[in-house]
Amino acid sequence: MTGTVELPIWLVVLVLALAGIAALDRILAPSVRWFFRRRMERAVARLNERLERPIAPFKLAQRHDMILRLAYDPQVMQAVAEHAAETGVPPTVAMQEARAYAAEIVPAFSATMYFGFAVQVARWLTRVFYRVRIGRIDPALGQVDNRATVVFVMNHRSNMDYVLVTWLIADRSAISYAVGEWARVWPLSRLIRGMGAYFIRRGSRNALYRRVLARYVQMAAAEGVAQAIFPEGGLSLDGRVGEAKLGLLSYFVNGFDPEGRDILFVPVGLGYDRVLEDRVLTEAARTGVRRFRPGPAGVVAFVFRMGWRLLRGNFPGFGATAAGFGAPVSLRAFLAGHEGDVAQALGAELMGRVARAVPILPVPLVAAALEAGVVSREGLEVEVRRLADALSAKDAVLRLHPQGLEATVEEALLHLRRRGLVTEDLALREEKRALMAFYAAPVRQRLEL
Repeated sequence: MTGTVELPIWLVVLVLALAGIAALDRILAPSVRWFFRRRMERAVARLNERLERPIAPFKLAQRHDMILRLAYDPQVMQAVAEHAAETGVPPTVAMQEARAYAAEIVPAFSATMYFGFAVQVARWLTRVFYRVRIGRIDPALGQVDNRATVVFVMNHRSNMDYVLVTWLIADRSAISYAVGEWARVWPLSRLIRGMGAYFIRRGSRNALYRRVLARYVQMAAAEGVAQAIFPEGGLSLDGRVGEAKLGLLSYFVNGFDPEGRDILFVPVGLGYDRVLEDRVLTEAARTGVRRFRPGPAGVVAFVFRMGWRLLRGNFPGFGATAAGFGAPVSLRAFLAGHEGDVAQALGAELMGRVARAVPILPVPLVAAALEAGVVSREGLEVEVRRLADALSAKDAVLRLHPQGLEATVEEALLHLRRRGLVTEDLALREEKRALMAFYAAPVRQRLEL
């Protein structure tokens, strides 16, 4: 017992290193995690004091715990059993598949990342590119039940939608977006997951995946997590508010408990004087190829060009953008008044309200007037006034230049000429007619409602 044991130095170093790692893991790491966890809890408590709708505890749960809770939910377990029986795979393999789907879907919300980074970046980006105007905010939004789960239902005009709405709602709540597979690219995926977004595979036919996704959406709604969805399923190719795809809406409807929290769907209409992806979208509409991606060279060139203009101080901006908030739709009340295919009826009702909430901005209004074939500045102003009066008669929300229609026309023509959509004598360029129709579409659609 008192003998001497000789060890090589490398082995002693290895033993000490392993002992140090064990000490960190068992003694120091829990203390450090507890310290930062307490700091985060205090920060969240301060945030909740100023937010109209506090962050739901469900959103703050540890991601690993949420993955296990979702994977071992009774309804998911039932789906696993059915999947194993239908496909012939062992139940353990089906269970691993369900856990992989849960890990893919469940976000990793960080209040610090959301309010300390994302909101600040969203505010800066939006103000750099646009002049932000608020459309109509329905008075009923000030009287909603604080216990109800709020789901913002929006038209999808641009990827700037995420940025704009995140900033505009930052003083009310932290919202969880449903985002497509485009956002699963590292490192963007880490940032988006940290903001509380959950990934969805649009158009997936896998029944087990759809059941896991549906259960996550239902659990989040039952726990009061504010969410934001784009029922159109993708960016609008023609500039109009499209019909709702019923996947996510059906999950809310099918998982709704009339005795639990109500779900309030808030329609949000978004409008832009310029959509960043307009050329890509109109080209996709022309070719009929929905799976479009801008080329890397084009993206780099665009970012470099805009950055260079910003550095030189001659970036003119992209005009105005605006968001309008319509009257909320209570799911409890809607279910009580409808029979049959409730999800389809709900989708039609919500998208109709979204279309009516879209604010009319200078460029869309003047683009619609130019499409009428005016050949003079006087004729253009007359047509713009006629359209504005017709829109006002339909209770549309106009967010034009504060100095009147003449200044509105001047502002819009400046942007349209800069883009090369019209000539100095107001003639439409033939190769740009699709773009002009894209911008005029919100006005045309609003006149039809």
